Amino acid sequence: MRRLLLCLLLSLTSLALCAAEAARPKVGLVLSGGAARGLAHIGVLKALEEQGVKIDAIAGTSMGAVIGGLYASGYKIDELEKLALAIDWQQALSDAPPRKDIPFRRKQDDRDFLVKQRLSFRDDGSLGLPLGVIQGQNLALLLESLLAHASDTRDFDKLPIPFRAVATDIASGEKVVFRKGHLPQVIRASMSIPAVFAPVELDGRLLVDGGMVDNIPLDIVREMGVDMAIVVDIGTPLRNRKQLATVVDVLNQSITLMTRRNSEEQLASLHRDDILVQPPLSSFGVTDFGRAQDMIDAGYRATRLLDPRLASLRRVNDTAVQLAEARSAGQRTPVITAIKVENDSKVSDDVIRYYIRQPIGEPLELDRLRTDMGTLYGLDYFDRVQYRVVHKGDENTLVINARGRRGGTDYLRLGLNLSDDLRGDSAFNLGASYRVNGINRLGAEWLTRAQIGDKQELYSEFYQPLDTGSRYFVAPYLDIGSQNIEATLDNDPIAEYRLERYGFGLNLGRQIGNNGEVRLGVGQAWGQAEVRIGEQGLPKVNFNEGFYDLKYSFDTLDNVYFPHSGEDVSLTLRQFEPGLGSDQRYRQWDMKLDKALSSGPNTWVFGGRYARTLDDAEVVTSSFVMGGARQLSGFRQDSVSGQNLSLMRMVYYRRLTPRSYLPLDFPLYLGGSLERGRAWNNDNEFDSGYINAASIFLGFETPLGPLNFSYGMNTENQKAFYLNLGQTF
Repeated sequence: MRRLLLCLLLSLTSLALCAAEAARPKVGLVLSGGAARGLAHIGVLKALEEQGVKIDAIAGTSMGAVIGGLYASGYKIDELEKLALAIDWQQALSDAPPRKDIPFRRKQDDRDFLVKQRLSFRDDGSLGLPLGVIQGQNLALLLESLLAHASDTRDFDKLPIPFRAVATDIASGEKVVFRKGHLPQVIRASMSIPAVFAPVELDGRLLVDGGMVDNIPLDIVREMGVDMAIVVDIGTPLRNRKQLATVVDVLNQSITLMTRRNSEEQLASLHRDDILVQPPLSSFGVTDFGRAQDMIDAGYRATRLLDPRLASLRRVNDTAVQLAEARSAGQRTPVITAIKVENDSKVSDDVIRYYIRQPIGEPLELDRLRTDMGTLYGLDYFDRVQYRVVHKGDENTLVINARGRRGGTDYLRLGLNLSDDLRGDSAFNLGASYRVNGINRLGAEWLTRAQIGDKQELYSEFYQPLDTGSRYFVAPYLDIGSQNIEATLDNDPIAEYRLERYGFGLNLGRQIGNNGEVRLGVGQAWGQAEVRIGEQGLPKVNFNEGFYDLKYSFDTLDNVYFPHSGEDVSLTLRQFEPGLGSDQRYRQWDMKLDKALSSGPNTWVFGGRYARTLDDAEVVTSSFVMGGARQLSGFRQDSVSGQNLSLMRMVYYRRLTPRSYLPLDFPLYLGGSLERGRAWNNDNEFDSGYINAASIFLGFETPLGPLNFSYGMNTENQKAFYLNLGQTF
């Protein structure tokens, strides 16, 4: 009898709970757009969960679509908060992969003094301009990695919490509401701020930020059948004229103007039972990703102030079984059973497949996949390289989608170098390079580099990979150049020669991952050297050279201009042989090293150079050159020459500006260097002895590339001023 009464009591309790749950209003959550300010949504969600409010539907725009989509797909609040604080937003909101992931061949594009910005050209020779400053490559990869478990859920009503995202068709101005599709791509479209992010092409539409037409999608969540809505408005008032002082201020104002009118229309439609949350965000800008915790806290506090109104929405029991399952970590690492490539670029599917190291039959390795995608994108053939996981029964197919670069894959880059010794003697160099990519399906390319000024050069190389991964390659080249070489006697300059050299050669090489390369080559050169300044009675030198050489390069610097970590090593061994057409038999080697270490805003770079000519040879044709900023500062660029060189240096610089969390980050550095070097010839008629030098410099990473103003001096009473656009070391 007692057992029967207990069962009856439990049944009545269950019925009462079910009745209470049925009586609870269906709640919709509206998350507005606002770029970085959208991180306040995390604090709102945190407060709602603590209050026990169950969300039955979510509609979001822009950053509201990001936070709403992640939450609807199963992310916990503490996971969202950790993500907001841990994500490298500057990297996420840029296109360039981390330099460590870029193929070694592309790392070398940053050498010499060519600036980082480039012009791209299509196959027909027309200039290719992008549809946005940022193509969204890294952002798309981030969304794919975070939503891999839900990327194949085409019907958003089948997510643990039904979800909608809003975008704008930039061609027609129409509002586009996503009820189904590929969730990471839909979210990416919803947050494509016009001109900042490239639009997303989807189903024949060109889609941009949904905030242009519906920044607070209250109407959308009502269409999802909710009884009441919790609306989170993260908009800010317009700034007055005096407050618009920087480009960031103008960007913030532009986004506010874009969304203000439609936001006010939606807020005017609020019902009496709806709840409006307006976190105090007037002091935060759309780029303040570095203040994520403050914005999360603002959203949390604003929501907790509404606890009395939220109390009636507390859930009686938790029936969100699907949500609990989605929050299982195992759901986010599916076992990959197949890999498929979708590709419309100039390189073959096999080239793309080579770089994907995901093992078949193993869980999805997101960190490795992100690295592989960065390497692929770094090949410079693609507008974007994305992936998705397609689930079909027990099968999970990793699909790699590579879209060829519509703006062209041929690139032009420029550079400038200027030095003045403050005594009326100056030197300048103006350089350019043009690279033709994708000549065949293996990814052959033709690089031509030209330079005029104090040091003239024309270098052209055809680079042909011999396998799909570009591990082995062959590279014939043509090299023409001229430069000034000083002739000295008893440490006094007696003449300056103009050395002209014409040559060609062939290299066979092997890439070593993304960080290194080995080349074995053979070449011939010929030319002449005649007196330019000084004793005109000195003989003219005609020469022929035939040689073979071995070159090793290793580069792990995180930034070629102002590195904070990593190292750069190069070693060249060359043997001149009469059997190859050389006038003399002699050996040379040249080693360079730089090692960067950082602590906070402070960076030290330790390095140097050691070059030797091991046998007797004509001084003019066998000399190495150095001189210039941080290469025995105080001397003009390349004004120190000798058959043997040694250089040791320590460079220090400190970042003066705070870090930006957008790719529009133009840091300012103040630094200096200490150097010690020597140049000498084998005939003992010239030995500079060890020279101590120092410099101070101001460096600025501009949109065109790094701009350096330097002043150097040395113990030889030489002083010089340097201006470098593109080259730092």
